[in-house]
Amino acid sequence: MKRSYRGVLLLLIVLMLNIIITQKAVFHFYYENYSTTIFLATLNVILFPLALWIYKKEKNPDKGVIKK
Repeated sequence: MKRSYRGVLLLLIVLMLNIIITQKAVFHFYYENYSTTIFLATLNVILFPLALWIYKKEKNPDKGVIKK
């Protein structure tokens, strides 16, 4: 099955955001900014279902469409 460029780019953006947020969370944890660390970790947890939703949406783009 061929993937669309839009789905691949969206997944790439979400992956880059996950990496950046994880690096910032580790940095803030090292310097004992725990409230910021918890906030960034929460953002990271929110981005994961978003990535799954994008993946499933791109995997079956015809889902819900009635074909004749």
